[in-house]
Amino acid sequence: MITTTNPATGETIAEYETLDANGIDAKLEVATRAYRDWRTSPVEQRTQLLARLSELYLERKEELARLAVTEMGKPITQARSEVEKCASLFAYLAEHGPPMLESEFWELGDGGRAEGRWLPQGPVLAVMPWNFPYWQVVRFLAPTILAGNVGVLKHASIVQGVAHKMEELVLEAGAPEGLFQNLCVSSDPISDVIADTRIVAATLTGSEGAGSAVAAQAGKHLKKVVLELGGSDPFIVMPSADLDKAVEDAVFARIQNNGQSCICGKRTIVHTDIHDAFADKFITALKAIEPGDPMDDDTRLGPLSSEGQRDTVLEQVDKAKQEGCALLFGAEKLDRAGAWMTAGLLTDVPLASDTGTDEIFGPVGQIYKAKDIEEAIAIANAIPFGLGSAVWTRDEEEREIFANRIEAGMTTFNAVNGSKIEAPFGGIKKSGFGRELSHHGLHEFMNLKTLVYPAEGQSA
Repeated sequence: MITTTNPATGETIAEYETLDANGIDAKLEVATRAYRDWRTSPVEQRTQLLARLSELYLERKEELARLAVTEMGKPITQARSEVEKCASLFAYLAEHGPPMLESEFWELGDGGRAEGRWLPQGPVLAVMPWNFPYWQVVRFLAPTILAGNVGVLKHASIVQGVAHKMEELVLEAGAPEGLFQNLCVSSDPISDVIADTRIVAATLTGSEGAGSAVAAQAGKHLKKVVLELGGSDPFIVMPSADLDKAVEDAVFARIQNNGQSCICGKRTIVHTDIHDAFADKFITALKAIEPGDPMDDDTRLGPLSSEGQRDTVLEQVDKAKQEGCALLFGAEKLDRAGAWMTAGLLTDVPLASDTGTDEIFGPVGQIYKAKDIEEAIAIANAIPFGLGSAVWTRDEEEREIFANRIEAGMTTFNAVNGSKIEAPFGGIKKSGFGRELSHHGLHEFMNLKTLVYPAEGQSA
């Protein structure tokens, strides 16, 4: 049995019966049957399904947003934006996806030609987290539909209501049974699911430990895997930056999704020349953020996803103090039911410490001082992760240096870092490998099959 809990109140929401081995087997068999038909479906049928899903997500936006808030606590305005982003991706692939499936052609030296044809491969397993319960899944689901594959979802236990609702919407949009199914299970059976011959590949968004386990099992069975793991992204501010806008975005980067975002800036690195002016504004603005009812449109910081997650963050703050870090303010547990804490800020963080190299998945930031661009880059890269990064500078020469030397899958200039539906997204180092979104994400689980047509009178 899986139980979901409202992190704002600590109250039980619902209980879900978990699948046993026979139930999992039945789901995989349905997925296999669905793939036999969907793989040969016309592209027009796939894009019509994507377009209808976009419409449904917008029609049900308020319902979907409130469900996410109830299960994992994000502010309602951000939940609505997440649903809208999902609708945008469905719509984008419906309109712009078909050309991504077109063949590539090459002229051969012997006078013949070759064709590269993009073909589906089968059922793909997605192991997804709770922090963006719709968006993380739709990043996988939308290209799966367009590719002609089918999807099997193992969603985080705390958002099972979201998982069930997403499966319902795919069927309501007109998909055949088995095109997308939720496995209501704990993490225990996932190793066996990956090993099952009916699953051709796996994708995971989550922790480094979970990614390592999935990658090891997929590698053992020679299956493709895409991983989007943790991040401790740098947020770098240089002297030419728009200081007030940089402060505004640095605050949002720390409290977005209640501080539970892999890709938003966690380590704020500020050039010495503007450090004190920036820090004064940053601290004042972050201190002013009051935790509030996540269903209120004015709330910017709600509860963490669970009491366990909140306690993990507080334990990390305690360890930071033991390592010599200074807690400038906040990071305090609130005396109320639910998973509540205040935002906080650490400084004097040793680069080689656990605090300096680990990810804090909550509304607690770190601020560093850099004497020049070289030190800013050194601090930015002094972590095992490489997901995203944000750089504030209006100096084009500096931009080029940062673009080429920050070790990350993505760098955003003069804005909060975030995935874009038109561009590839993913990390390097311990933040994972592979890409989602754009044609790169679409092709990750497709077979680029080479067809060779020799010149007349020649053999292959």
